[in-house]
Amino acid sequence: MRRIRVASVQMESAAGDKGANLAKMERFVQRAAAQGVELIVFPECGITGYWFLRNLSREQLAAVAEPVFDGPSSQALLGLAKQYGMTIGGGFIERDGAQMYNTYVAALPNGEFRRHRKLHAFVNKHLSCGSEFTVFDTPLGCRMAVLTCYDNNLSENVRIVALQGAEVLLAPHQTGGCKTPSPGCMGLVDPALWANRRADPAAIEAEFKGPKGRQWLMTWLPSRAHDNGLFLIFSNGVGMDDNEVRTGNAMILDPYGRILVETGKADDDMIVADLDPALRENCTGLRWIKSRRPELYGPLTTPTGRETDTRTARFGTNQPGG
Repeated sequence: MRRIRVASVQMESAAGDKGANLAKMERFVQRAAAQGVELIVFPECGITGYWFLRNLSREQLAAVAEPVFDGPSSQALLGLAKQYGMTIGGGFIERDGAQMYNTYVAALPNGEFRRHRKLHAFVNKHLSCGSEFTVFDTPLGCRMAVLTCYDNNLSENVRIVALQGAEVLLAPHQTGGCKTPSPGCMGLVDPALWANRRADPAAIEAEFKGPKGRQWLMTWLPSRAHDNGLFLIFSNGVGMDDNEVRTGNAMILDPYGRILVETGKADDDMIVADLDPALRENCTGLRWIKSRRPELYGPLTTPTGRETDTRTARFGTNQPGG
């Protein structure tokens, strides 16, 4: 791995308006290119919008979906990647025959694509879950992985991509400000605070920094980077996501779980950091991986009987969310 400059974006997506969302993404790419960025990460479903998807019928969801790699969104990302010499990650709903997926595409400047189908999809019952881990070499000289939102909550997923050689983890999200039955974990943000953010930014930013946003992230996100010796690029939605308010908090973490750069801004925003490969040398996570005893870990792959659909496990009901 060599030193690379990366960007993470938090943005508010217009529900179902791919054209407007791609235009916003292009403006961020232009800004990033002016700063020498080689990799830019956008949020989960940033191209389509996210939370409104929960209310769509199969036919309506299919109308939003499109194929990967020859579909218009993939081609738009690839065009930008080639034009600006940048690796660009963006998410939308994929249609592949009768199946549909919450998919994240990395468009590479050499004309190649990589696709990650969310392993734990739950926003709409007509979405299928992916069944493959996405780890790949890049023209940037580093090995990357993609895990989408809830995929990152399960520590097994992050450890597996680390074992497959990932050095940088792209972690696109739509999270924070979610309704949840867990006490002290997230919770809804009053949309009036977002609407009034220009006049009173302190009020909404306090919500974003508290247990509904950053404070919740800090209970688990740094450990994913630290325990696996990865750079982690967290990109998230911000602002109105249908009837919920996403909390942004875009950040870039080093292999010790330390935040290199973050934003607490209640608005569309982009952060930039240089990833120094020297930080991975002998870092804690890589030393721990070397100390593994795989012969003891059979129980990790043995069903307990407590496994259930992600929708139920996530929210304690059969209703999708978050």
